[in-house]
Amino acid sequence: MSRSWRAPAERARLAEIGPELDPNGAINIQFTSGTTGLPKGATLSHRNILNNGYFVGRAQGLGEGDRICVPVPLYHCFGMVMGNLASVTHGAAMVYPSEGFDPEAVLRAVEAERCTALYGVPTMFIAVLAHAGFDDFDVSSLRTGCMAGAICPEPLMRQVIGRLNMRDVTIAYGMTETSPVSFQTSPDDPLERRVGSIGRVQPHLECKIVDSDGNIVPAGQPGELCTRGYSVMLGYWGEPERTAESIDAEGWMHSGDLATIDAEGYGNIVGRLKDMVIRGGENIYPREIEDYLYRHPAVEDVAVVGVPDARMGEELCAWVRLKPGTEADDEAIRAFCRGQIAHYKVPRYVRIVDAFPTTVTGKIQKYLIRETMVADLGKEDM
Repeated sequence: MSRSWRAPAERARLAEIGPELDPNGAINIQFTSGTTGLPKGATLSHRNILNNGYFVGRAQGLGEGDRICVPVPLYHCFGMVMGNLASVTHGAAMVYPSEGFDPEAVLRAVEAERCTALYGVPTMFIAVLAHAGFDDFDVSSLRTGCMAGAICPEPLMRQVIGRLNMRDVTIAYGMTETSPVSFQTSPDDPLERRVGSIGRVQPHLECKIVDSDGNIVPAGQPGELCTRGYSVMLGYWGEPERTAESIDAEGWMHSGDLATIDAEGYGNIVGRLKDMVIRGGENIYPREIEDYLYRHPAVEDVAVVGVPDARMGEELCAWVRLKPGTEADDEAIRAFCRGQIAHYKVPRYVRIVDAFPTTVTGKIQKYLIRETMVADLGKEDM
């Protein structure tokens, strides 16, 4: 049948069923990325995802003239909500460069379609910037976009602004259970805020930082980040007990992320509660060591985890991927740390790797790194 015949019928059907839809009804079961273990089915409503897509697009200043390159998966909140629904609610075009992520396909799509925005998790941007033919592509049409899904190293953010021409790029933070975005930077934020924070709380949401007893901590102090408002999921599909473990009686979604919010409202992610390493009684946040190691001229990507130790309780281990054409060994990495960060934060174990275990969306699975190291070091029973 022709499109001209089909469209009126579809519009009539839409008009018929529209009044029957409940904005708070479940429309999507979105599985979490599985960075810490088995995925969970977060059940999201029309109200959850449509509003979140709108506010993510508004933060980027999207409009009818924008064309978003969306290399992130459409079965994930990044593609489905932040990509598709941000486009739909602001009249922007969606450009899908390939079926699966391919850095060259991204560069080709940006050039051919004159894309004005680009999305990706940090590992995707790293791969695009590291592509051997990067300088052969014209990316001057880019203006904005969104980096999310994992903690963004400041040096990478500066490269995205400088080399990819994404002067208005935003950083977003959230989780599948909050549809997903809770914090986002703005193009109007000072550069140091845009490269060194996750921005401020999105409109119509509440966020707080609490200690282990549930008390709100002073500004700038670390604690667990909690979110409340329209974006919080209906619950985990078919798992009321797990839902109750994550959403408290007052409607706060507990993220499991360690964060700070300063006096001006800017947030920063310190790490995961489960990732925090306790070495000899000292609390160590892997994010701090990762941020420092990104400064090494040979380091392209890094992940730091804790591994069991009979004497200290835990020791730090860093997996490092080097930039093409560079060299460094484990001792060089440790030497780079000595005298620059506290001695107990210098990784005892360093492994130079070609790749990290990741989810299909490109997020590093630290629990698999830890399991690998425990097995390799023969500490399964510790």
